[in-house]
Amino acid sequence: MALAIFLFTYIFIAGARLPFVKLDRPGGALLGATLMVVAGAVTPAEVFGHSAARDQQAIDMDTIVLLLGMMLLAVYLAQANFFRAAGAKALKVAHTPKLLLVAVTFVSAVLSAFLVNDTVCLFLTPLVLVVVEDARLPPVPYLLAVCMGSNSGSVATFTGNPQNMLIQGASGLGYARFAAYMALPAVLSTVVVAVALLYMFRKELPSARFDTHPPPLEVDRRLLALGLGSLLGVVVAFFAGLPMSWSALAGGVLVMTLSGHEPREALERVDWVLLLFFASLFVVVHGVNKAGWAEEIRQVFSPLMAGPPWRETLGFAALTLVASNLFSNVPFVMLARAWVPAMHEPELAWHVLALGSTLAGNLTLVGSVANLIVFEAARGKVRMGFMDYLRVGVPVTLISFAVGLGVLLAEHALF
Repeated sequence: MALAIFLFTYIFIAGARLPFVKLDRPGGALLGATLMVVAGAVTPAEVFGHSAARDQQAIDMDTIVLLLGMMLLAVYLAQANFFRAAGAKALKVAHTPKLLLVAVTFVSAVLSAFLVNDTVCLFLTPLVLVVVEDARLPPVPYLLAVCMGSNSGSVATFTGNPQNMLIQGASGLGYARFAAYMALPAVLSTVVVAVALLYMFRKELPSARFDTHPPPLEVDRRLLALGLGSLLGVVVAFFAGLPMSWSALAGGVLVMTLSGHEPREALERVDWVLLLFFASLFVVVHGVNKAGWAEEIRQVFSPLMAGPPWRETLGFAALTLVASNLFSNVPFVMLARAWVPAMHEPELAWHVLALGSTLAGNLTLVGSVANLIVFEAARGKVRMGFMDYLRVGVPVTLISFAVGLGVLLAEHALF
């Protein structure tokens, strides 16, 4: 029953539609969680965390609280016009279409390394659309720079994307140690994205200089200083080894308390649907794990990872890249978390899981929520087909993943 519910839920997670119901990913996940409890695969006590043992609690509240805290910080930074100010700053140093493409890629990557990449895409995309329209430039390469740059940059830290937050909760690795290994793969992956976009769109990007005239920007300096100060404090707390979830939430609540603004507007802009989606997925995957199906699924793929440690690592890397697109990266990470502790080199495996599940988002249009956010925001101005995206996504993903994996293996061999 647990496996049947999981497979039924996967239909909606994969973005498929059934003729007799209209459910999206969050709705499908909520239905799956409810069916798990109704069928008795998961108990209400496990859902609400009343079980004494942590491994018997379905929902990882640390991950939910961490995501909430980072979202809240991002919302207040957006209210202060931080994202538009960062974009405007990039325009000052980019006076040619090619330099602008590089600037957009790296601004999106750097911001996504510390804030949730989905949120960065949500706030950067409208500005990029205004700029390219004003400069009469083709929008597609710059929109790809936003989403692909955000995916590659978010590899660097636990707070870069939701799947890394899941890995943090399950691995117990410290923020500083994780970032020390993942920073260079993130930087090099971003370089690959920028170079690949420059090459693939070389005929569509003119060489002439241009001047843009973005709309007037009013920055709330007090709120901006408060938001950046709180974000800096939160990052320092992460590096100091303090609990990440409550450090992030404390930073967000501090800004909310001192901002001088009514909290309702900021709270309404938090993506509560995404939090519900996560909580529901936790329940569905817990039911699969509890019934023993996670181990059965691992056995199916065990021939791919059988053999010495190097073969296990490469097999797991390939599986992560492919399965993150088949299952979607967040559900796959939830499932694969149970496999990593038994592997030959668990810490390397956690890093590979983070790298593969994140860079897999650049492979297809539906591979990452960030991609969907960008092109949904550009609907009406840009038409991006699945195959059009795939033409760019395949080389970008394969090259960046190969480079990132090579760096990870070298780092672990040396340190």
